[in-house]
Amino acid sequence: MLNTLHKTFGSAALLAVAALCGASLAHAQAYPSKPITIVVPFAAGSGTDQQARAMGQALSTEYKVPVIVDNRAGASGFIAAQYVAKAAPDGYTVLMTTNTTHAANEHLFKKLPYDPVKDFTPVALLSKGHMLLMVNPASPIKSVSDLIAAAKASPGKLNFGSGSSSSRVASELLKQMAGIDVTNVPYKSNPMAITDLLGGQVDFMFADAPTALPQVNSGKLRALAVSGTRRLASAPTVPTVEEAGVKGYDMSYWTAVYLPPGAPASVTGKLNEMMTKISALPAVTAYQEATSGEVATSTPEGLARFQAEESLKWGKVIRAAGIQPE
Repeated sequence: MLNTLHKTFGSAALLAVAALCGASLAHAQAYPSKPITIVVPFAAGSGTDQQARAMGQALSTEYKVPVIVDNRAGASGFIAAQYVAKAAPDGYTVLMTTNTTHAANEHLFKKLPYDPVKDFTPVALLSKGHMLLMVNPASPIKSVSDLIAAAKASPGKLNFGSGSSSSRVASELLKQMAGIDVTNVPYKSNPMAITDLLGGQVDFMFADAPTALPQVNSGKLRALAVSGTRRLASAPTVPTVEEAGVKGYDMSYWTAVYLPPGAPASVTGKLNEMMTKISALPAVTAYQEATSGEVATSTPEGLARFQAEESLKWGKVIRAAGIQPE
């Protein structure tokens, strides 16, 4: 009798596991079967928004499914992050974000309304990029040396715009390394800060290359330097901050994709496969080349490890820059 019960329960357990595996496989095979919404924490026109639209178009073309880009800017990415953290984990609400929400914010704020690790399912790292340090063409500041000299001549007088943590920390790091006293003016996103830079309300700012390059190439803004360790192919005459005289300066950013917590491994794996595939398509690589970004894809596990490493790095940079959590 006991053996019979064991066999019965064993068979039932195997059937249950088989049913779950079958359901998971069916879910993965069916995905995607309806519109995918890519939520972006920054405004239209920002670098992340431009990348989301380029990749969204490629996803739509490659997988024959509508892709919607939903900009939920503001509060340093809190609004978008919270929205996705509470969404259904079915693969149809995707967060395309940066180090702002998932590596820097936890060191910039005393309390976050979301947990950058527990509230998300890592999917894939997508790319890495750099920023341009810019001023208004009418400004008498024509180089990094001019900027530092002007700031030292009038401590506390110059200000800088920042529409993301990368933008802010890049200026704060320059402030700390060059020994200057300048004031931060925060914005919901970099395009909004650029509007005021164009209007003369702020003196300088760092902005991601996709957002900055059109302004620089059109002559509307003047680029003083690049934030990374190499010059941009799309702006070869612009020196790095280090080349301009601030030795050891280096600040870059990254973009990645996450799902809400509890997303099935089958769906996460499928979305990773999709994002990795379209990252190699000509339309997407052409976008990266035009904006001097670099494709840098990963597995879900690879993104989790990378995020942990980046959180440590950004925490160190923020503390070294003397930024106090708000």
